[in-house]
Amino acid sequence: MAAAIDGVLPGTLQELVKKSKVLVVGAGGIGCEVLKNLVLSGFNDIQIIDLDTIDLSNLNRQFLFHREHVGKSKARVARETALSFNPDAKITAYHDSVTSSDYGVSFFQKFDVILSALDNRAARNHVNRMCLNADVPLIESGTSGYNGQVELIKRGLTQCYECPPKEKQRNFPGCTIRNTPSEPIHCIVWAKHLFNQLFGESLDDEDISPDAADPDAQSVPQEFDAGAGGDGEAKISKEKTPTEKGSNKGNVVRINTRQWAKDCDYDAAKLFNKFFDEDINYLLVMSNLWTSRKAPVPVSWDTLVPEGTTDIQPEFARQHHKVWTVEECAHVFANTLKELSASFLKLKADETLVWDKDDQPAMDFVAACANVRSYIFDIERRSRFEIKSMAGNIIPAIATTNAITAGISVMRAFNVLQAKWEQCKAVYARLRPNGRGQFLVPDASLAAPNPSCYVCSLDPAITLRIDTKRVHIKELRDDVLIKTLNMLHPDVVLMGSNSILISSEEGETTDNDDKLLSKMNVVDGAILNCDDFHQNYRLSVIISHFDAERDDSLFEVSADSKKLQPKEEEEKKPDDETDKGKELRKRSANGADVAADDGPSTSKRSRPTEIEDDDDDDCLVIEEENDEDVMVVATDNLSVESPAKTATKRKPSEAIEEDEDITEILDSSDEEAAGPTKCKRSKIELPDLKINQMEVINID
Repeated sequence: MAAAIDGVLPGTLQELVKKSKVLVVGAGGIGCEVLKNLVLSGFNDIQIIDLDTIDLSNLNRQFLFHREHVGKSKARVARETALSFNPDAKITAYHDSVTSSDYGVSFFQKFDVILSALDNRAARNHVNRMCLNADVPLIESGTSGYNGQVELIKRGLTQCYECPPKEKQRNFPGCTIRNTPSEPIHCIVWAKHLFNQLFGESLDDEDISPDAADPDAQSVPQEFDAGAGGDGEAKISKEKTPTEKGSNKGNVVRINTRQWAKDCDYDAAKLFNKFFDEDINYLLVMSNLWTSRKAPVPVSWDTLVPEGTTDIQPEFARQHHKVWTVEECAHVFANTLKELSASFLKLKADETLVWDKDDQPAMDFVAACANVRSYIFDIERRSRFEIKSMAGNIIPAIATTNAITAGISVMRAFNVLQAKWEQCKAVYARLRPNGRGQFLVPDASLAAPNPSCYVCSLDPAITLRIDTKRVHIKELRDDVLIKTLNMLHPDVVLMGSNSILISSEEGETTDNDDKLLSKMNVVDGAILNCDDFHQNYRLSVIISHFDAERDDSLFEVSADSKKLQPKEEEEKKPDDETDKGKELRKRSANGADVAADDGPSTSKRSRPTEIEDDDDDDCLVIEEENDEDVMVVATDNLSVESPAKTATKRKPSEAIEEDEDITEILDSSDEEAAGPTKCKRSKIELPDLKINQMEVINID
């Protein structure tokens, strides 16, 4: 080990390495390399935490794992393998979630430095907050194909993980998914929701039935059940005998979709006709939907699949780069339905299947259903490979990039232990060299904290633009505070009345869940005091009401209330009102006063971000407006009615030369093989430099 050999490391550093205590969060592509580097460098006291288990697709780049380890805990196997390098090292492994209440601020305070090798935004946000509260330096890292980055997060010295605005996840209104899809991703989301309706954990906003409440739809004739959509219930013909859970309304029986599928013994023909023929005919009755759109064309089982051919295992199903015909999709639908239903029926009453891109029947089912729906709505169909990339947010992970990024992370840890903060500038690994021939490019300086950050500023606050007449307390808690603001167990009090709207104590405010915000006096101008005891995090939420229209998101979060003003108001505003002429002062997270114009570093756009429950350190490709060549990718946790995506650009550092590429690294999931990374190029004007423009690669 390096620290055990005199002369390899400077004397002071050698002793610091031997005595330090290090936490590694994540044991995926970067985490394995980081752990290996720490052990070989001579660190003797290491702890590693990861909730994930080893998948076959991990083995091409996570070299601490082998085939016999598939299905086992990543953290525990990584520990066993790393100990073979240095049996004298003390390595503690936790097969657990870092967001668990077992790992509070006191747990983080035990370490001299923490190295993050996470793959999703929620966990990264949580670790960021815990490190800020514990005042422990955090080394954040991420990769995207051939691009990678490493940066230091230290309270009061640098910007935190949540200081720069993040690209929001791309989300879609429920009526678009259920009634009027226009892109392949809409059909893929619908297919994943269908999987959950039949076999998985079904959510209220993931219903796949036609939405008769769509404001663009005409009143449905009486012979149709206008209430058929919206609750996960299927419209069943009058010949069907209702079950105990069913109810008869006119000429139809309404019954839970999952129960109906069971009662039908998962008959492929009946289910296919229900989802792709009867429901589509029901949509056609909503004539207002099709006045300016091309109407869908229903397809029936009998026209696609000859009798007696559904049991054939077709060769084309293994051709993942082939775009299946609609007939082929029907065959795949039948075969995967048989496999999935058999697996589902073996489970206990309260258990469900979980959709996984690496589970072949589940992935085939989604690919087939998405392409049949695309065919019905005259949308371009995609290959199984493309659908897997879009449904699982995949960009290929490169083992070499992981190794380089992990190496830089440990080198930054050396500097942290010696308190050489100026030598801890963010570093970017490039796809190709810059003008100086550099593949590894450091920032010009440390990025200062953002005075408007709703996490590390002195008085964290955000403005929440929300339709208080349509959003319920439960949605405020789940969609805004937990999913968007990454709280774990929020408590919410309405300022002025001191009434408790949301409590982290189980059952205390359950009666409020189904109440509208407006009925609880959460109206325009109201202020909510939000507190998360586990994260030691307090936030003021200022309510700004608006009446959301059909395709509008029901809420939008901003740390800057000016960004939430309607366009008309912004256009009327005089130029001098937009100037930052006031002398503002801020206090950084450590309490020191800093001038307002000493803002965040302008040498890069943002840091790594977001995808939950996937297994590596990759990135998400997001479609940007007016760019038809950029691949569209959705997240695993696509929610209906969330904020639309916004993008912000930050000025490049003066130290950057012509043609230098600033790369934004985001997160995503594993993939053993995927297509080429696509990126969007944009130009940033640099009036103060000798060059006129700089090319920026925005890889989302």
